[in-house]
Formats: sequence, structure tokens, C-alpha cells
Amino acid sequence: MKLGLYPKLAWDGIRKNRRLYVPYLLTCGGMMMMFYIIHYLAAMEALKGMSGGTTVGQMLGMGVWIVALFALMFLFYTNSFLMRRRQKEFGIYNILGMGKGNLSLVLLWENMLVFLISAAGGLAGGIALSKLAELGLVRVLGGWTGYSLSVNWEAVEDTLLIFGGVFCLIYLKNLVQIRKLSPVALLKQESAGEKPPKANYLLGIGGVLLLGWAYYIAVSIQSPLAALGWFFVAVGMVIVATYLIFISGSVMLCRLLQKNSRYYYQKNHFVSVSSMAYRMRRNGAGLASICILSTMVLVMMLGSGSLYFGAEDSLHARYPREINLSAYFISDGEDAVYSEEDAWALLREVRDVAGQHGVTPENDQHYVSVRVTGLLRDGKLTLNYQDVDAFGEEMNWVCQVYFLPLEDYNRCMGTAETLEADEALLHCVRRSYEDASVTVPNGTTWRIKKQVKDIVGSGDATMDVLPSVFLVVADLDRAMDAVNEELAQIGQEYLTYPQLSYGFDTGLPASEQIALSDAVMMRLKDRQGSFRTKFVECREEERGDFYGTYGGIFFLGLLLSLVFLLATVLIIYYKQVTEGFEDESRYGIMRKVGMTREDIRKSVNSQMLTVFILPIATAALHLGFAFPMVKRLLMLFNLRNVGLMLTVAAVTVLVFGLFYALVYKLTANAYYGIVSGRKGE
Repeated sequence: MKLGLYPKLAWDGIRKNRRLYVPYLLTCGGMMMMFYIIHYLAAMEALKGMSGGTTVGQMLGMGVWIVALFALMFLFYTNSFLMRRRQKEFGIYNILGMGKGNLSLVLLWENMLVFLISAAGGLAGGIALSKLAELGLVRVLGGWTGYSLSVNWEAVEDTLLIFGGVFCLIYLKNLVQIRKLSPVALLKQESAGEKPPKANYLLGIGGVLLLGWAYYIAVSIQSPLAALGWFFVAVGMVIVATYLIFISGSVMLCRLLQKNSRYYYQKNHFVSVSSMAYRMRRNGAGLASICILSTMVLVMMLGSGSLYFGAEDSLHARYPREINLSAYFISDGEDAVYSEEDAWALLREVRDVAGQHGVTPENDQHYVSVRVTGLLRDGKLTLNYQDVDAFGEEMNWVCQVYFLPLEDYNRCMGTAETLEADEALLHCVRRSYEDASVTVPNGTTWRIKKQVKDIVGSGDATMDVLPSVFLVVADLDRAMDAVNEELAQIGQEYLTYPQLSYGFDTGLPASEQIALSDAVMMRLKDRQGSFRTKFVECREEERGDFYGTYGGIFFLGLLLSLVFLLATVLIIYYKQVTEGFEDESRYGIMRKVGMTREDIRKSVNSQMLTVFILPIATAALHLGFAFPMVKRLLMLFNLRNVGLMLTVAAVTVLVFGLFYALVYKLTANAYYGIVSGRKGE
């Protein structure tokens, strides 16, 4: 055969099947465009000079590979729709004398043409929209960039290499599929029905049990750190369970509907139910894919949206005052040294610097605390916790324990509490504690006199990934000695030392607050005394990093959500169009025996509403059970505004539901146009 015949056949195949290939080309190009844009943003120079820019660049770098991995899996999946539709055509070529080698050359040219068209469109769109994406990211981060358009040639090269590899793998998969089937099998493959999977009840029960287990994990885990360890495990379980339930559920649903003679033997339902039964396994897999992608979008927007819109709450939780000083005392041998004289001298110097800047500290508070990490459970504080399994139940009980002196607590909180030597007040952050006492292994015990609703020092606890427990004690030295004695016995290299914390507000503009913070740090930098280390933090100075990091997460969430939305739309479209071609002959027979187009419309609506409400409803259910785990993960970012999270979740579900309904309406019309005989009109 002439070499020019193969590209001509390949182009004719694409052109004649443009209803299938145009969305595929748009999706491939869209994936390449998103890959280029994220790659471009991760490497742009403007990020390096912005607050939080380094962190954002790292997150975008991870996003590049997420898009690449997703594109590999998704394009494999969508290509199967194309191949199913084209196999009859390849079967005819085979019967007319073209061997499997000739067909492989046609497939090769098709893949090359699709890749070239997608790459040209995707890179052109990526380059054109990269500046818009850059301006949007800079706006979110609060930075500045120029308006000149540039091209990142490394991103162009990586896009071509990555997606070229993806198309090579798709070609090899198609080649294997074609070589396995005989000409007769190719001719009948498109119209071949499916046998229901064996033991589908067992599949369904297994899926329900697996999903119940994943839901239990999501709602039962209390520790944010444990939630981080279990999150991806639970996600994997939900994905597998969703596929099992939808595949087996499609079978059981069709059987139940067919057994219901009043429902089944109606012109609105007969063809639609029989059509679903004809492709039970594939129908379930398609619906499960739509459900999983929808869930990804909902969870991603819940997390990233809550972080971005709750950034101010997180900032104030982390830095309770505008200026925050922390100083750790040094140790003398094995004993920690706390010098009240040095502490007051340090405070006087800070206030002196503030006075030089014309500031009288407002809302100021200072206190001393001792912190240790341990496993607090059943009234016992175990400091030898290093071997705790990150996925085990014990991880729920690992926490930071802060000891505060009663005198400092009363002064800062404006209370007049009294305690015996063996008594303590207790306050928990991100966990609960119901036991009546706390005991360290050497026998030192504090009875919990009562739990207090608020505590000084909770700002320090918000930056810990672990939950925290505060114990207000009458004698801080007794607590410190008991803890250090146990740390020495278990061979811990570092003991725990007292920490002096001082915070105050100034009422100054942001720039003057930062200047005051720098001046305080310069004064204390070379100061000698009993302090091991000292550092000063300014809320306004940290604001840029906070909004940069959270804004970057939000922006990446938006980009990835667009990728998943694009995938969701394409799966719905291909599901409708390919099923429309499969059902065309059935509805054609029904039209010949008197079924009107209005009847067909009602039948189509019956089928669409029967199956397409399930993915979005299940995705909302997944989101509801995932909410407790997402809430605990957001606590790692100092966000505890549950009302904000619920609002973001509700808005996300509402907006996505409207979008889903619009896509359903448009694709249902495409299905109707095929089965009603109007596709050519």
C-alpha cells in the first residue's frame, strides 16, 4: 500500500467521527494547557520575591505531577470510548484485506495526528493564558508582576515529553487490543452486550462494608495528625468501594426494575431499563468515575476554599498579639534554670524599646510555661512515645502537654483560682480529656480540680500539628523536675526548659509594627543572661507568608478542580454519546412500531434521571462523611472556624450541583438527538 494512504485513512477516521474526536481533542489539549500553566507558574521568577512564594512554588511543582498522573489515567479511560466506537470500522478494513500490521499503522497516524493537534492547541492556549493565570496568582498572593508575555521553553519541552509518552502508551494499549480480536469480533464488539458480573451481591456487600469502614475512619479519628496519616488510606477505600457499589448496584437496580412489571412494561421505561441492563458493568463503572471525580472537586474546594477565606482567623490564632516574644531559659547541668530576675529584666528592655517608638503596650500578657510531648491516656502521661504507630489507635492520644504556673494564669486571665500542690486546672485544644488525674511514670500526680474554657498560651498550641493539653499547677518546679526525671530515665537527649512568652498590641500601622519588632530583636540579640534562645514574631510581618501559602493552596485547588471538572464533563458526554449510538437501533425499532419522539423524550428523561442523580447524591454523601476528617486536617493549619467550613461546603455543593445539572441537560440533548433520529438534522 502507498504510505500516503495511512495518514489519509487516519484523518478520515478522525473527521468522520468528529462528534467523538472533537471532545477528545479538546480534553487532550486542555490537559496539556493546564500542565503547561501550572509548570509555568511553579517556575516563574516573580514567586521568589513574594511572601510565601517558595512554598507556593513547591505546591505548584507537586501539582504538575498530579496533572501528569491524572492525565495518564484519564486519557487511557476516555480513549476506550473511542476505540469501542471505531472497532467496527477496523473490522471492515480487516475483512477488506488490511492486515493487523496495516491497522497498526492507521492507529499510529491517528495517535500522531491527535497528539500534534492537541499539543498545538494546548500549548497555544497555555502560553496565551499563562499571563492571565500569573496575574491571578499574584493577585491572590498580594504581590506584583509585569504585563509582558513570556514563554517557558522548559515547560514546553516537559509538556511535549510527558504527553508524548502518554500517547505512546495509549497507542501500545490500542495495538494490543486490536491484535487480540478477530475481524468478526471487531465487527460485533460495539454492539456486544455485557454479561452481569458474577456474585454481584457479594461485590455490593463488600463495597458497602468497605465504604462503611472508610466512613468510620473519617468520623472516628480525633487527632489531626492521625487524620493526616489515614486520609489517603480512606480515600483509596472510598474509591474502591464506590466502584464496587456502582457496578453491582447497576446490576441489582436493573433486575429490580425488570421484576417490577408495572414499572418495566411502560413505554417510558421499557427501552431505557433494557438499555441499562445491556451494559450493566460499564454503566456502573462510568457512574462511579463521575462520582469519584465529583467528590474530588467538592473535597478539594472545601479544603482550599476554607483555608483561603479563613486565613485571617488562622493568623490571629497563631499570633494572638501584634508583637510576640518567646525566650527559652538555658540549663545548668541536668537542672533547668529559671531566673525571675532575668525574666523581668528582659520584659523591661522590650518595654523600653517600645517606649522609644512611642508605644505603650496594650493587652500585654507574659507567662512562663514548660512543654513536653507525650502519650496522655487513662490518666497517665507516657513520655516514651517514639515507637507509636502513626496509623495505630494510640496516635490519637499523643499530644503536647503545657505546664503553667497558677500565678501567671491568674494574672493573665484575671481570675483568683487556688490550688493545692497536687491539684491542677486543665484545658484541651483539639482533643478531650475525661480522667480525674494526670500521673507521670515516676508517680507524680495532679488531680484535675476542674476544666477551664480558656487558657493563656493557646496561640503556641495552634502551631503544633499535635493536639494540646494545658495543666495549670501550683508549683512549676515540681512539674518540671518530674518531667525531666522521666526524660533522663528513658535516655532522652534533650530535657525540657522553661519558656518565657510575652505578647502585646501596639495600634501602629503595619510597617511601624514590623520596624518595632526588628528593633526589639536587635536589642535582645546580643543580650547575655540565662536565656538559651530568643525570637520575636510580628503578626503583620507574617501576614504575607500566611496569605501567600493559603492563597497558593486555593489557587492550586482551583486549577486542579478545573482539570477534574473537565474530566467529569467529558466522561458524562462520552457516556451519553456512546450509549446513544448503542441505543439508536433499539429506539429506531420502537419508532417503527409507533413510538413518537415525545415518547422517546420521556423515556430518555426517565433513564437519565434514574442514573445521573446517583453520582452527585453519592458525592455529596461522601463529602458529608469526609467533613470531620477534612475539619481535623484544617486544624493543622490553625483553622477551627467550623461555621466557615460548613458555609464553604454548602456553597461548593450548590454551585457544583447547578453546573452538574447544566452538563446533564446538554448531554441528555445530545443523547436524545442520536436516538430520536435527529442527529443529522
